[in-house]
Amino acid sequence: MADTGYSSFNTTVDKTNRVLKEIEHAYGWPKERRNQSYAALRGVLHALRDRLTVQEAAHFGAELPLLMRGIFYEGWNPDRVPIKMNRDDLLARVRQEFPFEVKDGIEQLTRTVFGALRLHVADGEWQKIRAGLPKDLAELIPSDDRP
Repeated sequence: MADTGYSSFNTTVDKTNRVLKEIEHAYGWPKERRNQSYAALRGVLHALRDRLTVQEAAHFGAELPLLMRGIFYEGWNPDRVPIKMNRDDLLARVRQEFPFEVKDGIEQLTRTVFGALRLHVADGEWQKIRAGLPKDLAELIPSDDRP
């Protein structure tokens, strides 16, 4: 665990590192490739955020640990959302923010990131997010059952 000298900061750094490590583990990336797991997390969070309404984004963001919440809201312009996206549009958006080659493609990377995020979002909120998206997008997001 990181020691920032402030317990809330320690906790959020630890939770964020756990999500990044889960992504890295799924791909066999060493810690030295942390920039890739961060880019994956950031790309998926931003694509989802921009697809959601302002109210949905606010509810989802409130579920995230503090550090991930900052990543989620970074650069957000609530006057420009929701952006209508189908599955291909969302995956293209993730690809824009993830400039690395990845085994099994962007769709699998997106699924992996959503799986890692699932551990930090309450069941009810997770289900609301899935239910509010078109079927082709909801299929990218794990069900409301925790792993």
